[in-house]
Amino acid sequence: MRPIVVLIFHAAAPDGAGPLVRALAEARRALAERQRPAFLAAGAEAVEVVAGPPDGLSFGERLAAAVRARAEGRGASSGEPRTALGRPATALGGLIVLGSGSIPLARAADLRRFVEVAAGPGGHALANNRYSADVIAISRASDLTELPPLPADNALPRWLEECAGVSVTDLQSRWRLGVDIDTPIDLIALGDAAGRDLGATAPLIEERLAALCGVLANRRAELLVAGRVSTSTLRWLERGVACRIRALVEERGLRAASSLAQSGVTTGSRPPRSVLGELLDRDGPAALAQTVARLADATVLDTRVLMAHRHGFNESAWPTVEDRFASDLLQPTAIADPWLRSLTESAAAYPSDHPILFGGHTLVNGGLRLLAGRTRSLTR
Repeated sequence: MRPIVVLIFHAAAPDGAGPLVRALAEARRALAERQRPAFLAAGAEAVEVVAGPPDGLSFGERLAAAVRARAEGRGASSGEPRTALGRPATALGGLIVLGSGSIPLARAADLRRFVEVAAGPGGHALANNRYSADVIAISRASDLTELPPLPADNALPRWLEECAGVSVTDLQSRWRLGVDIDTPIDLIALGDAAGRDLGATAPLIEERLAALCGVLANRRAELLVAGRVSTSTLRWLERGVACRIRALVEERGLRAASSLAQSGVTTGSRPPRSVLGELLDRDGPAALAQTVARLADATVLDTRVLMAHRHGFNESAWPTVEDRFASDLLQPTAIADPWLRSLTESAAAYPSDHPILFGGHTLVNGGLRLLAGRTRSLTR
């Protein structure tokens, strides 16, 4: 089998980062260190955590530089000439790339599958989700040397398929591989030690989660789930929870929609748009709770779709990451951005008998499954 190298990219908390950004960075770094021996046991020859604070480079630039460095006999995070485990750098075969918060629920069989594809014939790739990847195995690392400055890893499968001619498959059916640690609410949904520590600092979240569990178990209640909800999640919700489901599916593939990942003419691409965002444009962010309460008994909302609707694709124009995390924990007093603070105040002030939870892609997909599992454990 050709040598397989795993690169785990970790964004350390920048100087001056807020407490929530630092806490999440620490949790992601701990996960990366747990992934190292797990990938080695699955058959990878080397696993490297490529860590550092934000430096202005895009994901595409960082990954292409790491691949070129190895082709020249240098490490991905060091300029010193060396080879991978004593072999010539040209012996590098396949590559597995993931972020430090990716696939915390992966099993040994999942990791072996990524290693198998990376070790297979050239021209193939495997992602956890081809439309928005968090981890991807590429059987021929040289396919990445001309990678454009993709803004995030989510668009990599699309670029490989449309621009590099690589055959891409995925493991979307394995829902656990779609769970990613992008925000503190994801840690809380996972229920690990770091999540429990965060939950202790956000009592309102624990209260709302308990109320959500009651809605999920109530045949006469209705749940609104809005945002980048997958079809597999919708199918599971129909049979996995007792309550009725109202879904507002918007902007799936949002982070993979970079024109740099597409071949052919892309000038007709429209900006992100949200039906709920249009209502809030009309009525103001303070109207959120009253709007969703007319539709269901509980709401789980992917607020990144609303931010993209308001500010566009470029996340640098969104509220700060610390503000987003404070919003997810329903802590409006910690939020500087006026619009997001008003939105969060609306959700936090609404009675707990209609819980409103904020998060990102994971919360409205795998996170819901994890929370439903909590419901089942409470009702036994």
